[in-house]
Amino acid sequence: MFQKYQHIERYGTDETENINLGLCYVFPKIDGTNSSIYMNGHELTAGSRTRELSLENDNANFYSTILKDERFIDFFREFENYRLFGEWLVPHSLKTYRDEAWRKFYIFDVINEKEEYLKYEDYKIILEKYNVDYIPCLAKIENGSYEQFIALLEKNNFLIKDGQGIGEGIVIKNYDFVNRFGRKTWAKIVTSEFKEKHIKEMGATYIIGKKIIEECIIEKYLTSVLIEKTYEKIKLEKGWSSKQIPELLNRIFYEFINEEIWDIIKTEKNPKIDFKMLNIFLVKKIKEIKKEIFF
Repeated sequence: MFQKYQHIERYGTDETENINLGLCYVFPKIDGTNSSIYMNGHELTAGSRTRELSLENDNANFYSTILKDERFIDFFREFENYRLFGEWLVPHSLKTYRDEAWRKFYIFDVINEKEEYLKYEDYKIILEKYNVDYIPCLAKIENGSYEQFIALLEKNNFLIKDGQGIGEGIVIKNYDFVNRFGRKTWAKIVTSEFKEKHIKEMGATYIIGKKIIEECIIEKYLTSVLIEKTYEKIKLEKGWSSKQIPELLNRIFYEFINEEIWDIIKTEKNPKIDFKMLNIFLVKKIKEIKKEIFF
């Protein structure tokens, strides 16, 4: 049965408060498409981030590729009730990965027959037994600080071409952590969002008195990462033409509300938001960032 992977929350929000207390495992975050593999009865099955795949309704040829990979067939002969979550590395917003890194499945989590996450050391051993690719741990930190996490983010060049900067970000896992809402979750720090945040802290104008709240929210929370990633997903799924522009605008608005609304409500202290106006400013920013597709 298909199981959607948990949402990874931003570091520093209510959802991830105190995740740094205890033993933290820090991993590279790579920019592919979230995927999973599991057994459905006696059949090897795959999923995308939101649905079960089939050969007729695949996702960037992930399922058709996995079905022919003997490593996974052998793995599930021994661990038929396990579930593998990972990133199928196909082009999205980050294009600086090494040529040989593309179109591979990199495992980042393994769930056992009890629906429990295996710790890194435990799943690393069994994945290596079958020569399955996985995302390595950058470091283990006891009671980590924000500064320590940023230092790791700035050194993260996993799969990146030499001299082409750093990766998409990092993911922080504390296997013993449950947040204040009773949910097990991981935290993320995304490179571009980190840079944008610091640019704003050094002189950006987030002034409610001069701009209406909807404009300020879009400026502060809508990132170029979300815009580019959504564009690349549509391009990968269907190819790109101007006919996809309405879908692009709608999907970005949906993802923006889905991912950001809780942070907006908490951080901005329950603002009164006109969502029609919010959408107007969202479309305006998309046109500024992706101006080449509107001509």
